[in-house]
Amino acid sequence: MAIIYMARHGRAAGSYSDDLDPGLDELGHTQATRAGEQLGGNQPLSILSSPLRRARETAAPLALSLDAEVSIEDRVSEIPSPGLSLQERGPWLQTVMQGKWQDQTEELQQWQQNMVNCLLALKQDTVIFTHFVAINAMVAAATNSSEVLIFRPDNGSITQFDTRGGKLQLLDLGDEAVTSVN
Repeated sequence: MAIIYMARHGRAAGSYSDDLDPGLDELGHTQATRAGEQLGGNQPLSILSSPLRRARETAAPLALSLDAEVSIEDRVSEIPSPGLSLQERGPWLQTVMQGKWQDQTEELQQWQQNMVNCLLALKQDTVIFTHFVAINAMVAAATNSSEVLIFRPDNGSITQFDTRGGKLQLLDLGDEAVTSVN
């Protein structure tokens, strides 16, 4: 059994519709430090991050405090939107989030399943620095919900799962806020 802590990245310096890979803004760095402090007492931890800059920058304070490496894991990255321009991404994402998983493309359903497989393969307690929709995808999988949008994880919030019995189980939703997806 592994306890999985999925931490949403701190507030980004750019939005989903205007920057493919923004870093954190000043508040985002503060949120990253706070998340690192909150997670620091949960050793031993393995640290994974989405390859995107905002997630890696959020992982940095925890990695520094634990003197640990951050492993990049593509399966916990942002929801894929291949072929869409920055201007098309925002409206597309709003439509996706209003839908159900069974109505999404095969590619998006596979993205969700690949992430489930990633979490279930973890053998030790792990923190994963990731994204709004990714966290929702795992909450949906753990609760057998068909909804894409289940809750609004705040920047820097931490949602907990366990993998007892080879099944993803939700332990605790992270802090929720009215927030933009970035």
